[in-house]
Amino acid sequence: MDAFYASVEQRDNPELRGHPVAVGHAGERGVVSAASYEARKYGVRSAMASLKAMRLCPELVFVPGRMEVYKEVSDQIHEIFREYTDIIEPLALDEAFLDVTDNKKGMPLAIDIAHEIKRRIREELGLVASAGVSYNKFLAKIASDYRKPDGLCTIHPDHALDFIARLPIESFWGVGKVTARRMHALGIHNGKDLREWSIDGLTREFGKMGKLYYDFSRGIDLRSVDAVRVRKSIGCERTLEHDIHTRAAVIVELYHTAEELIRRLKEKDFRGNTLTLKIKFNDFTQITRSITQDKELTRMKVILPLAKRLIAEVEYHNHPIRLIGLSVSNPRDEEDDGTRHSTWEQLSLEFDE
Repeated sequence: MDAFYASVEQRDNPELRGHPVAVGHAGERGVVSAASYEARKYGVRSAMASLKAMRLCPELVFVPGRMEVYKEVSDQIHEIFREYTDIIEPLALDEAFLDVTDNKKGMPLAIDIAHEIKRRIREELGLVASAGVSYNKFLAKIASDYRKPDGLCTIHPDHALDFIARLPIESFWGVGKVTARRMHALGIHNGKDLREWSIDGLTREFGKMGKLYYDFSRGIDLRSVDAVRVRKSIGCERTLEHDIHTRAAVIVELYHTAEELIRRLKEKDFRGNTLTLKIKFNDFTQITRSITQDKELTRMKVILPLAKRLIAEVEYHNHPIRLIGLSVSNPRDEEDDGTRHSTWEQLSLEFDE
């Protein structure tokens, strides 16, 4: 879906249409959850500090998020999907993979199904969707982002290698900012550069992900569309009222975050043995630290001491903290194949001026 949260708000409130809109809070500690395409023209992006967003776009209109409404609309979109296939793998409320190889309507071409789904979403729900069509998940995902908004892109098997060769390395699945910088330092700037590396070289530089990059550069992705996704992690984050830099304040916030994490672990009956700490500093840079134990991480007397060990590795006295997050992952019966899906749930604590 294109600018999903913001588009739902513009649909439901005609006065917002054509105006730059941000879903989130405009306060000093606020963060943009989603931005309309009118706002994106000014450089406003999700996860951006609200104050920065308003500096970029003084006419920006903030509206509070309505998660229950977005979930309801997502369900309506999936009802349309299910008229074509039951093999649906959600990535988020606004994104999913569909396997339409053997579809319910007997339509021979996937592009025709994509056209029809886009049309129905527009006519029945008043929203705009983009779609990508290809022979595997990696290329379908790339294609779906290629011509947003209101895009429809097909990557044919005969043209896939040429398409990938021109693709910037930042567009590859699993390549974030840090990995992109490492690749640039190695002379890898696009799919063509990546394809010139051997599997041994990529594995040496990037571990298990090296095999994935090697395959992707050659248009290979053997992952199936999984209709049932197994939860791989549970996490929560706390955006703090004020930046903190003293040990006492950090430990207090760490305790509250651990409390919320344990509540969610119990609610979902989730058991894992890797704890990950996420820290976002006041300049919006962020780091993560992880530790794995033989025992399951479900109780405060186990989780909090581990969290303290992780935070001890972080220099924050001269680098104040804005956000703290904790997650538990790595269920014992799951092996990490380098493509694990992590589910972070934002614990938003917004404060009035």
